[in-house]
Amino acid sequence: MFGICHLSTIPVRSDPADIAEMVTQLILGDLFQVLQSSGSWSLIRISDDDYEGWIDTKQYKPLLPEEFEFMQQNSKTVSKELIHLATRNNGDTLLVPFGSNLPLYREQSFRIGGNAYSFTGQTRLAAEKIPLSKISETACQLLNVPYLWGGRSPLGMDCSGFTQLIYKVHGISLPRDARQQSVIGETIDFLSEALPGDLAFFDNEEGMIIHVGILLAPDLVIHASGKVRTDFIDHQGIYNSELGRYSHKLRLIKRLPPAP
Repeated sequence: MFGICHLSTIPVRSDPADIAEMVTQLILGDLFQVLQSSGSWSLIRISDDDYEGWIDTKQYKPLLPEEFEFMQQNSKTVSKELIHLATRNNGDTLLVPFGSNLPLYREQSFRIGGNAYSFTGQTRLAAEKIPLSKISETACQLLNVPYLWGGRSPLGMDCSGFTQLIYKVHGISLPRDARQQSVIGETIDFLSEALPGDLAFFDNEEGMIIHVGILLAPDLVIHASGKVRTDFIDHQGIYNSELGRYSHKLRLIKRLPPAP
């Protein structure tokens, strides 16, 4: 069994219960495999990053294997708008968050959940090459989005959800968690050699990667901490001028290859 997210967002939880921790979110157009069911809950594996968790079975559109394969081959358009309204012929509307996949997109229209929606916002093709130098511009669109553990939409996101979405819009797939993201790409030895768009990772006292941000310059980082914000960074880490102290300890810097 397979499925597609036909709502703006769907919480993905650690256990099959509404009170369980939200570990990530599906956003519009995300595809997934249904691994098992338990009561009114379904354990899924998300196609983009292989992340697993539980969703409410009432909140997704089931797909047959052949429908899933067709959607995978024909969901190559991504929304670049922060949040945009899509509209059906009957007047119903659907919020389309930043980074959403727009299945079967053609001539400012996409189809999902058996319905056609008009969409006049900015989009990009997955095969379209966008220079990584543009990442700073894209990242700054999300300034002041509130922090939300497990979130990955403009209504709330965590640090790795933020970086994952920014890179997705630039045609590069990242794993979901900061620790997973830290093992890919080329290591940059010195902060002075960093370029806009490089990823900066931060660890705790035990040496575990717990935070990630995107460098806008060798001395400036944008990251989700309380909200999506910019802060100064040096070889020690992120200096939060509002707190008057370092908030995160720098561990390493990674550079990812350009979009294929």
